[in-house]
Amino acid sequence: MTRWQKARIAPDRSIRDVIRTIDEGAIRIALVVDGDNRLLGTVTDGDIRRGILRGISLEEAVTRVMNPRPITARADEGRDVILERMKQTRLHQIPVVDGQGRLVTVEILDELLQSRHRDNWVVLMAGGLGSRLRPLTDECPKPLLKVGSKPLLEIILENFLEYGFRRFYISVNYRAEMVKEHFGDGSRWGSEIRYVHEDQRLGTAGALSLLPERPALPLIVMNGDLLTKVNFQHLLDFHAEHRARATMCVREYDFQVPYGVVRIDHHRILGIDEKPVQRFFVNAGIYVLEPDALELIPPATYFDMPELFTNLIGRKQETAVFPIREYWLDIGHMEDFARANGDFPEVFG
Repeated sequence: MTRWQKARIAPDRSIRDVIRTIDEGAIRIALVVDGDNRLLGTVTDGDIRRGILRGISLEEAVTRVMNPRPITARADEGRDVILERMKQTRLHQIPVVDGQGRLVTVEILDELLQSRHRDNWVVLMAGGLGSRLRPLTDECPKPLLKVGSKPLLEIILENFLEYGFRRFYISVNYRAEMVKEHFGDGSRWGSEIRYVHEDQRLGTAGALSLLPERPALPLIVMNGDLLTKVNFQHLLDFHAEHRARATMCVREYDFQVPYGVVRIDHHRILGIDEKPVQRFFVNAGIYVLEPDALELIPPATYFDMPELFTNLIGRKQETAVFPIREYWLDIGHMEDFARANGDFPEVFG
């Protein structure tokens, strides 16, 4: 069975099943077909994440997030025509169907035009004091604390390497020399690592003003105290698809009110919701920035990433949110560090 054939799925399957199909497949798309192999629609990772933002449950049928009118190609069209259509529509995959709408194959742009190596720079923010993890951080900076068998920042670095990223900046401050000594120039990992040194605390975005040159491609910025299995290829695809100047990764956060909430209209009671659950999307500490967005960061000044997004929104620049559905953990407290070590064998082993 070919790779695209493994990506086929029936319309009554759940969104959770489709996630598994996309994650385990190699073509980054699911193909919804009927019993006669007629194409009913397609589902991409972006379709699923937009469904999550709309509050759709992962247990619902795939048709809730399916694109019922995908761009397709005919089986009798030439390869050059199909490739040109893929470039114009900025699609990575185009299903090919016959005259009856039955799926014949899937053309994949990445296999034809892209290499494994990615030239985007990644900036890892690793200059924090880690004061909430004392006494562990009294002698060791948080990025070098071991989770499982490896330093936290090394796990992050290797996760990016799996997706073809090879160029890194690490922002350092507290015990910077220990971080530099461990990672060096990155050649041990077949990568290029440079450093920016914060002489004073510059917040979650201020250190970007210290970059010696403007990058040519979108830049990924990530806090150096996160453990995640987010698909960075999907993140960049999502950012490009929405033509955003900046994209913020978000996590769903549930909060249960411990009391009955009374809904009122002036003096009248409209209803009582017993211990309702409130759902929010919160900042997950991972971002994609277009190179010109860096111009809004003041030089050598304390500046947090939410301020940058607020400025972009005020200028009516396109910003996007990318919901993370993969494993994600912010190691901010001792209990988080203990959980990370407990999760490591299963998630990263």
